[in-house]
Amino acid sequence: MNRFILFAAILLTTGHAFSQTAPPADLVTIQQSLNKLNVLGSVLYVAAHPDDENTRLLAYLAQEKHYRTGYLSLTRGDGGQNLIGNEQGEVLGLIRTQELLAARRVDGAEQFFSRANDFGFSKGPGETLKIWDHEKVLGDAVWVIRKFRPDVIICRFPTTGEGGHGHHTSSAIIAQEAFAAAADPKRFPEQLKYVQTWQAKRLLWNTFSFGTVNTTANNQFKIDVGVYNPILGKGYGEMAADSRSNHKTQGFGTPKVRGAGLEYFKTILGDAPKDSLLSGVNTTWTRVAGGESIAEQINFIKKNFDSQNPQNSVPALIDVLNRVAAIKDTYWRDQKSKELRDLITGCAGLWFESYAMEPVYAVGDSIGIVSQIYTPYKLAIPGFEIRSTPKYSNIYEDRLGSAFKPGVLLRDTLTGAGKIAAKLSQPYWLAAPHNLGTYTLPNDTLAGNPENTDYPRTWFSFAMGGKKVTYERKLMYKYVDPAKGEIYAPVVVAPPVTTNILSKDYIFSSAQPQTVQVKLQSFTKASGSISLKAPSGWKISPESIDFTNKAKGAEWVETFTITPTGSNPRTDILKAVVTTHGKEWSMGIQRINYDHIPAITLFPPAEAKLINIDLKTAGKKIGYLAGAGDLVPEALTQVGYEVHQLTENDIMNTDLSIYDAIVVGVRAYNINPRLVVEQPKLLQYINNGGNMVVQYNVYAPLVLNQVGPYPFKITNDRVTDENAKVTFLEPQNPVLNYPNKITDADFDGWIQERGLYFTSSVDNHYSKILSMGDPGEGQNPGSLIVADYGKGRFVYTSLDFFRELPAGVPGAYRLFVNLLSKPQ
Repeated sequence: MNRFILFAAILLTTGHAFSQTAPPADLVTIQQSLNKLNVLGSVLYVAAHPDDENTRLLAYLAQEKHYRTGYLSLTRGDGGQNLIGNEQGEVLGLIRTQELLAARRVDGAEQFFSRANDFGFSKGPGETLKIWDHEKVLGDAVWVIRKFRPDVIICRFPTTGEGGHGHHTSSAIIAQEAFAAAADPKRFPEQLKYVQTWQAKRLLWNTFSFGTVNTTANNQFKIDVGVYNPILGKGYGEMAADSRSNHKTQGFGTPKVRGAGLEYFKTILGDAPKDSLLSGVNTTWTRVAGGESIAEQINFIKKNFDSQNPQNSVPALIDVLNRVAAIKDTYWRDQKSKELRDLITGCAGLWFESYAMEPVYAVGDSIGIVSQIYTPYKLAIPGFEIRSTPKYSNIYEDRLGSAFKPGVLLRDTLTGAGKIAAKLSQPYWLAAPHNLGTYTLPNDTLAGNPENTDYPRTWFSFAMGGKKVTYERKLMYKYVDPAKGEIYAPVVVAPPVTTNILSKDYIFSSAQPQTVQVKLQSFTKASGSISLKAPSGWKISPESIDFTNKAKGAEWVETFTITPTGSNPRTDILKAVVTTHGKEWSMGIQRINYDHIPAITLFPPAEAKLINIDLKTAGKKIGYLAGAGDLVPEALTQVGYEVHQLTENDIMNTDLSIYDAIVVGVRAYNINPRLVVEQPKLLQYINNGGNMVVQYNVYAPLVLNQVGPYPFKITNDRVTDENAKVTFLEPQNPVLNYPNKITDADFDGWIQERGLYFTSSVDNHYSKILSMGDPGEGQNPGSLIVADYGKGRFVYTSLDFFRELPAGVPGAYRLFVNLLSKPQ
């Protein structure tokens, strides 16, 4: 196979076509768009996380009422757990960003974010707003409101805590403050260079009934959002399920609900609604000067629309576009002009796009572009042009064309002088280091955007009705998968050469050297060198390795040796540096591929941790039964264990006594129904002298009522303060002494939290090893329980080793090794 074809195949392992560059042009979309043209109203929904949004309400507002509808999620869900893979933190946030965008493609709303980072569960708004940087996140919310200009703002949660999560409560506080601040010219005045102040009509709380918490009341304003839309052929409960089921990393597949569905609202600020959410708001064309005639013309088009010949409506739609261009209200002029432009292409059957000739380019390289235009109809379009810049430029080629023939695909190729790959396709909020609470934005005006706005694109202009109508198309890479058909993927702009250190952590427990392998990939023809950098205290050999004339698509591995020069415990950062094209680069490459979202490519720092610790190990072979996904097996391999991923056949038909310990991955008892069959063999393994360590599960649903050999319950309790004091309840227990003596220092440097979903109602056969609690709360002894069973030992832990081990926390390694090590 050609090297570049293989390279492209690896890069583009993805599922379906999500990002076609042309908007839908089916009759359902056209009819819905015609209905929306006459509605000038907007609603913004505000909450904290992906999945907090009310998808049924969003679908109803966008598709039934035809309001411009948006969802502002203050975070990207970075701090949650991942039910379908092992991505965590900011990488999980990237996936959930795309899951939200996929949901919005279903329900018709738009998606926005602030710079706030989901740093994990928080028990109150005081902690949340301090960590987030209250003022910065509030400024982002104000910016979104001033740009979006919602007539009504709706928050999912109240300020009084019934949402059960500090982030939830904080989102309501931010929404309430932003409602007033957006209208105040003294608040965030630097934004007024770009936007105007905005006063929404009212702020509502969309009350709810979740589990045992019911905040709805009959005297609250309510609407039925479960109605059936005959154009769409479904009700909004069905559409909501399709939308919400995109939250796959959270396991939120949802059944479709048909029939009436009431939503309740409590007025927080502004006057109360009377007959609709936007009562008192003029949502017709009469809200803008000169709009009456526009409404009349739109009604004429709707009345005379011929579904068999939608192209007949194009001249009238162009006339409306010209009238809208003349109104002075810039907000509605821009919104309705965009809707009209898309509606014109839909009715005209006018399809056009540009795609790159290759999937990835190095920054500074020229992008080869193929553009295509097609319409099945004979249209009065005397000319067109295709540009690779918004305006004419001597730097880039432009294409001018005369009238094209109906039913004939026009194809234009732009090479050599094509668009320059000017910027890395790095998510803008990950372009710079960030703290625990907020991402660092290159520019505050980027707040709100779900994705980068400076992606490669082309511009198409068509002469229509004496007017030049211009469209922007995002540049994609298009290819055909033999099993899945035509696939669109984002064009990737990469560093000239990326370098990935093949392990995240290197654990040193002696002065023995370790081999460090570095994988390099070239995205253009390149020569240069690769070196590893670390603080004093480490010897690296060789100092650098040269490479010459590496072709685009080349991949190779270089090997270094690292030796600690001291014996004191320490943790340092190892950095890989590539020198090429006269510049130093220190970026790896990470690709994320799931069938339900577009492919994601990012360039994380080319770094790893060097951890020199006092670590003793006992035993060698570990059987690992995977759960929802974590990186613990890789961490154990780095320590020196032989880790075997257990299958059902291994458990049922082989001798498990060969394993010094069996570890069960996070949430395995939530997602693996086969554990019902496998559990007796696992218990037999323990009874015969084995050692089994089970990591955390959530309290429901569980595939077994009893996870261990003796009963205990799993609760929603957790300790979110990663620095919370830990008390040893049984200091002499082997798990605190063998083979490593655990001390208070082993709980230093933990990240995000101590643990989650602690145990309670624990049978007396278990020993409770540790106690801890968040500030202002009592001590909780449910994070680590141990029981002898027959000749063996069972361990259940709610400590978040799935975060701490990949993060290279020394004490977490020492304690987890103890859990794996049963004294003989």
